[in-house]
Amino acid sequence: MSQGFPTRPAIATTEEQSPEEAWRLDDALLPDVDALVIEDDTPVDNLISEKQQRLLTEPLYSNASALKTETFLVAANVGVFYAIKQPPLVPDVFLSLDVEVPQNWHEKQNRTYLMWEFGKPPDVVIEIVSNREGNELGSKLVDYAQIGIAYYAVFDPLHQLGDATLRTFERRGHRFQEMENAWFADIELGLTLWQGKFEGKQEEWLRWSDLNGDIIPTGFERAEQERQRAEQERLRAEQAEAKADRLAARLRALGIDPEAE
Repeated sequence: MSQGFPTRPAIATTEEQSPEEAWRLDDALLPDVDALVIEDDTPVDNLISEKQQRLLTEPLYSNASALKTETFLVAANVGVFYAIKQPPLVPDVFLSLDVEVPQNWHEKQNRTYLMWEFGKPPDVVIEIVSNREGNELGSKLVDYAQIGIAYYAVFDPLHQLGDATLRTFERRGHRFQEMENAWFADIELGLTLWQGKFEGKQEEWLRWSDLNGDIIPTGFERAEQERQRAEQERLRAEQAEAKADRLAARLRALGIDPEAE
């Protein structure tokens, strides 16, 4: 969805520097971080998008073992700065593997995603369509490919852009090619549409999934699964104890002491 930034010009690069290399800056060329606008206080999200964003961020932190790396960053509505003198791209959600937010994240250069600081572009970008003004299948499709995003997903729950609810793309060369499925092989993670209830709202949601197609649960769902598992184990134990008591009663009725050796 639109993030409140003005319409971006085409990504500007020099003849010697391709778009995906624009973020590889010499120390002498590093921009003045104090001059960067990294935050926009204008509210732009609707309730559906806000919940969907959290459903795509929280589960990965609650199930970090589902990822192929111990260090990663998944974030919503955070600017991705890819070149000096260019406004950021601001995905609804992005995932970047093998990166770590610095401990001193109160410092301005650590409060946003500066590609020259993290050393790579994000691996996955997800856009959630809420209107026809975001250019998710237009300029964004081009821009994300040019800065080196490996996988791009467009989730269109209101069908603003067509009949497809979910479209996914893989970067090949300098462009995106549409995928037949939503399995991102290089990062061993996928996306899937899921009908269910999240925070009291029954909806078709976009969820992360593993190689088996299983949904990666939220922290609440995982705790509920553990509670149900513990309850089942308790019931099995009670049933086994009741069965043993009945057997002991029968043996006593036959004059046999079940506790005798």
